[in-house]
Amino acid sequence: MLLHWGLMFHFNLAKDMKNIKTIIKNVSLLAVLACGLSSCSDSFLEVTPKGKLIADQTADYDLLLNNKALLELFLNGQVQAYLGDELDAINPYFDAGYLRSKRLFSYTDVIYERNENAEEITDLMKNLYTYNKIINEVMDSQNGSEAQKKAIRAEALVGRAWANLLLINYYGKPYTDASAATDPGFPIILNSDVMQTTFTRASVGQVYELILNDLTTAIPDLPKRLTHRLRASKSAGEGILAKAYIYMGKFDKALPLLESAIANIANAGIPVKLIDQNEAFAPGGIYLPLNPYIGPTNIASIELTDNIYARHYPINISSFNNDLVLSKEASALFQEDDLRRNFMSTTPLFVAQEYPDGRLRRIGPMTVQIGVTLADLYLLRAECKARLNDLAGAKADVEFLRKNRMPAASVAVPANIASQRVSLLKFILEERIREFAGQGYRWFDMRRLSVDPLFSNVTYKHQVFDMDGKVVATFPLKPERFTLQLPPKVIDLNPGMENNP
Repeated sequence: MLLHWGLMFHFNLAKDMKNIKTIIKNVSLLAVLACGLSSCSDSFLEVTPKGKLIADQTADYDLLLNNKALLELFLNGQVQAYLGDELDAINPYFDAGYLRSKRLFSYTDVIYERNENAEEITDLMKNLYTYNKIINEVMDSQNGSEAQKKAIRAEALVGRAWANLLLINYYGKPYTDASAATDPGFPIILNSDVMQTTFTRASVGQVYELILNDLTTAIPDLPKRLTHRLRASKSAGEGILAKAYIYMGKFDKALPLLESAIANIANAGIPVKLIDQNEAFAPGGIYLPLNPYIGPTNIASIELTDNIYARHYPINISSFNNDLVLSKEASALFQEDDLRRNFMSTTPLFVAQEYPDGRLRRIGPMTVQIGVTLADLYLLRAECKARLNDLAGAKADVEFLRKNRMPAASVAVPANIASQRVSLLKFILEERIREFAGQGYRWFDMRRLSVDPLFSNVTYKHQVFDMDGKVVATFPLKPERFTLQLPPKVIDLNPGMENNP
């Protein structure tokens, strides 16, 4: 199968988009990973889709960053959405589910058949092709100032770092200083070269070094003023760099970046703020009317005021499927007046019987935001403050989020929790479950917590229940499955490439 790929610009960022100079030439596709091809080559990564882009004007490279494919990813659901321990599965729906989702939920070693491509790789590889093209070529483009070229290149560096941060957290072990230099990571792709056929896994440390270098290089040249959520700003770059440091366990380095990222929001040229759900669910609010099947009225990612850097995937794991629900424990984290419950259902789709023991099924929003969101920044800053013993600051941040999610009477963190560092840290991590339940964030938290001395003794499992609440199956998470195996197709096409155990 050949992938037909063109430049898609849907956001009217420039009135002259129709003038972009692109020539799409059909080329033979070489490989397998980047494009979802069925494939006939021994190349490891397909770094370009069908079409060779020819751009020579600075404006052309600027418009490449408006590509809709950079916004919308993983149409079959991102893998981490199935992996978090906040989920249970329910029969008979689980047994009738998709094989991929069942394997992911079961923490199976091998997720894909030998002829299947992994969407979580292919989509990011296509994006890396675009980012690398811009990074390597824009400074030699015509009819643009030096400052314009640097800003465009900086945005592409942010995009490349964001993609690599996802890839290394799929296929590399959780970061530790002791082993990062030797733990196998993911190949580093720095060129948009369709002829490249040899790829080698870099170490986890090398991939993180690239991510840090890309972001520290980019940040000085990024726009300080956020004008469109699809495009990277200084706040986006700082937010991603802070998250990389948090994944590395370096909270002292993350905190000042989070402070700056949040402070810079004041310069935004578009509304950037947490949605106050007390208002959004009140009469005339933006989340009304409620749909019985998909919950609150959906807001487009590029209009969502909580978004700083818009990247999303569809929430198809639960909104139109009945098999995966929040666990009894995760469901119990929500107070009755927590307005985030409006994004949940107590019953399967088109079924009247409620799930057992108060379990909830996420039905909205229709897209999961995986770029940079304000809610994530506040919760990450709260966590960093708690870890660094600024308990008052941590409490203030988490309560700032909560006052936008529930009535004022329920906002306060209990005093006995707020005064104890570890208790407050656990509360913040639970708040992350309340905010992002069923959206994949928990998996990345579990990975980093697995090498955190405060939480490394925690064990994880998934369970399948019947509609009466009886356990049908239990799947413990083995330590090696904090890292996904590379798909068999990749290994078959690259003899000698080491796979994860």
